[in-house]
Amino acid sequence: MSQALIESLTTLIVDLPTIRPHKLAMHTMQKQTLVILRLRCSDGIEGIGEATTIGGLAYGYESPESMKANIDAHLAPMLVGMAADNINAAMQTLDKIAKGNTFAKSGIESALLDAQGKRLGLPVSELLGGRVRDSLEVAWTLASGDTARDIAEAEQMLDVRRHRIFKLKIGANPLEQDLKHVIAIKKALGDRASVRVDVNQYWDESQAIRGCQVLGDNGIDLIEQPISRVNRSGQVRLNLRSPAPIMADESIESVEDAFSLAADGAASVFALKIAKNGGPRAVLRTAQIAEAAGVALYGGTMLEGSVGTLASAHAFLTLKQLTWGTELFGPLLLTADIITEAPQYRDFELHIPRTPGLGLTLDEERLAHFRRT
Repeated sequence: MSQALIESLTTLIVDLPTIRPHKLAMHTMQKQTLVILRLRCSDGIEGIGEATTIGGLAYGYESPESMKANIDAHLAPMLVGMAADNINAAMQTLDKIAKGNTFAKSGIESALLDAQGKRLGLPVSELLGGRVRDSLEVAWTLASGDTARDIAEAEQMLDVRRHRIFKLKIGANPLEQDLKHVIAIKKALGDRASVRVDVNQYWDESQAIRGCQVLGDNGIDLIEQPISRVNRSGQVRLNLRSPAPIMADESIESVEDAFSLAADGAASVFALKIAKNGGPRAVLRTAQIAEAAGVALYGGTMLEGSVGTLASAHAFLTLKQLTWGTELFGPLLLTADIITEAPQYRDFELHIPRTPGLGLTLDEERLAHFRRT
């Protein structure tokens, strides 16, 4: 039997509407844009991947348009003719020819894993070492910015048993206004839910000293990236004095960042994101660094669609402990999907079947409808 080779890697941009405007500190999303990758192999197998960011260049160094351009012009041509089943060699080749580009590389690694899983008849989680769970608890972001509306939304999620972990995006408003908003929501939900905040680096250290103290004293369970990722010494100081655990998110833009953060003691929780690390295999290297350093883990999201969400989930299923759960709610934020069977959310968790590869099939009609031309 001859070895399967990579014949082509193509990309297309898809724009999917969201159920409501999704307010972040740096940007308000009215839609989500996905880069869908299709990896075709000489044995007839196709691997599917997704590369997604939040808010384009307002968030990070890659945009959907730049990801597509770099994959088409630089990354895809390097892979054509390579062994389709040697993911290690493929990704090392890409790391040699392109610095960074972790979002684009994550989509490629996901597609390679999906193809290999289909080839072997195994779910991607088994290629990553083997799952130790079949489902993941999923948080929901309350991002309307309106206190009463956010409380009503949380109550509804609790009633239908979809989420009992809630994250609030703060930082864009004056400090006292944000604190009042968060505390009111925690007071309304009480012990029925975990309430957390994500500041997306919007506070300076003086604001964070007060903010973390007040939030911790009022039952907020976790504070994500309160200050700039470049203020490493400030992150260390905050981590020492905050009554609520501090989670690093934007601070982790590579596996090397994770090592440096752990060595400095700059956070007690790491947000794991396949896009920030360069793929499902890469994110597990960050997880291993955290575990060795005694840093707790949280399965983060770039608000991916179903393809990227399932790629993340397969990696997270293999982790020994996810102390803080996950945030893989991206597909729930969208009004439409581009796969035939939507991911299954019930009893507060995302359930991942043991079907080969990522366990999905593209809906060609919907893909054509939402594709950007």
